[in-house]
Amino acid sequence: MTKPAKIITVLAILLAVAMGILYGKGLLAVHQGLEPPASLAVLKLQNPAKPAPQVAFSDVRGTRHALADFKGRYVLLNLWATWCGPCVAELPALATLSRHVPGLRVIAVDVGRDTAQQADAFLKSHNAERLGTFVDTDITMVRNFGAYGLPMTALIDPEGNVIAKAEGPAEWATPEAVKYFKRITGS
Repeated sequence: MTKPAKIITVLAILLAVAMGILYGKGLLAVHQGLEPPASLAVLKLQNPAKPAPQVAFSDVRGTRHALADFKGRYVLLNLWATWCGPCVAELPALATLSRHVPGLRVIAVDVGRDTAQQADAFLKSHNAERLGTFVDTDITMVRNFGAYGLPMTALIDPEGNVIAKAEGPAEWATPEAVKYFKRITGS
């Protein structure tokens, strides 16, 4: 091996070791490059990403859906309630986001004490019926996701890991937010 080739090999090994150390210390994120835009400042990357809790919720017909059923695609899971003003304010934006980013499945789950029929009527009256009606009346999702306030939104990757979390409302339908979600989902 020539002297320049040896130098290049040693430098490549040193770079690989340095990146391994940075990754191990949590300084190099698994999902690096997924930093949200300013309008989504409340959406914080989770480092390290953690598996999403194994939870289920019901639709308007009473059919149970497991969160794991949505593996293989990006999911934006939003926990909301009819009595939560910031939740209600962001529902139409979430519906708009779901319309503009086909590669993102937006699932908004009412975690209040509403029946599925009440939640369905509420979504329709707030121009958010596109989201579909899902409820979790036993508040399992709130406990499992550690949602200490509402709204709480989790971005889940196709492998079923929570890669980002928002505690509080966000501007989901701004042009830069739509572009961000299109970029990460490839849609």
